[in-house]
Amino acid sequence: MKILYSVQATGNGHISRAHQLYPYLTQFGNVDILLSGSNASLQMDIPVKFRSKGLSLFYATCGGLDYTKTALAFNPMRIRKEAKGLPVEKYDLVINDFDHITARACAMKKVPSVQFGHQASFLSESTPRPDKKSMLGEYILKNYAPATRYVGLHFSNYDAFIFPPIIKQAFIDAAPADHGHITVYLPAYNKECVEDIMKFINPTPVHWFLHGVQKPFVQGNIHYFPIQQDYFNQSLIYCHGIVTGGGFETPAEALYLGKKVLTIPIDGQYEQQCNAAALKQLGVLSLKELSLETKSIFCDWVWRQKSNVQMKANNIQETLQYVFA
Repeated sequence: MKILYSVQATGNGHISRAHQLYPYLTQFGNVDILLSGSNASLQMDIPVKFRSKGLSLFYATCGGLDYTKTALAFNPMRIRKEAKGLPVEKYDLVINDFDHITARACAMKKVPSVQFGHQASFLSESTPRPDKKSMLGEYILKNYAPATRYVGLHFSNYDAFIFPPIIKQAFIDAAPADHGHITVYLPAYNKECVEDIMKFINPTPVHWFLHGVQKPFVQGNIHYFPIQQDYFNQSLIYCHGIVTGGGFETPAEALYLGKKVLTIPIDGQYEQQCNAAALKQLGVLSLKELSLETKSIFCDWVWRQKSNVQMKANNIQETLQYVFA
């Protein structure tokens, strides 16, 4: 069997999931990877057959979307050309982790596909949404990468086609412990946006994974780290809690490890608002921003709140049997 697996590279979660899935997919046949997008921090350590600029979101300095940069990167002629040139018709199965180019190619050439991943779960109306729905956000989630079938991943099985999150083997094999530090991963925030808040919780140590950091260094209670998988895995396994955006994979992994989580969804990113709503149902704290106005809530979370959420790991073999059914 020839399999095309298309991976969205806006953010790191899709790439992280691909690393975990790839060995299992190869048991079903020959797998070619398409990597689409241009603003992930993780490197793809598995063979990539096709590369596409795709459609990417770009972030402003302090927790919002950079609409101008995102709009300037949009090129309809390039997108159509890339979709037309992608040979989806040569594959027995196309698995699409929320890539627009692959979805458009399949629509052009009338090739069936499976959308597999977190965004697929939003095809169910039972999947949590914020109190105020976004019509545009709903439209994007359902029409950005349409497919023939949908297999979703989420914090809970809100519908029959939704499965638990895929957890890295490093975390499944780990023996987590609490070494007292707070891990911070906020890719939409620059250093100056929240540095004062992190200093305020001194002497609590902070492990901050930050764009632009080339090697680890320490200033006061803050340990700055480059965004590298090994560093991050160790920090998360032994942290007291994690502050992160409203993505899917990192909160899921943290909850699997029994860590308390504070999420700060990116302003204007509807999917992250939906994730925050789902996490709130589980008892996870979410803040609109991390600032002097929310300092007391943040400090209370750091020093007092505990985690009581248990997250299951995906049985990958079982889920892939459903995908290939």
